[in-house]
Amino acid sequence: MKKNDQDTSLFNTDITRNKDFEVDKIKTTNVNILLNRVRLDQKRTLKKRIVFSIILAGLVSSLAIYFRI
Repeated sequence: MKKNDQDTSLFNTDITRNKDFEVDKIKTTNVNILLNRVRLDQKRTLKKRIVFSIILAGLVSSLAIYFRI
């Protein structure tokens, strides 16, 4: 009887350890996904700022050329 109880308790601890490892893996994956999303958002905002500044510079230079002529 004692041996069966001991085997069961060892088996149950292995299951709980495995669940903890799975939860840790999920959390690290979610953090990596969030970090990648932040990086992509930063790239998008940088591209938008560059495009906006090029358009603004083009408009200012075209107005300057128009009024100079």
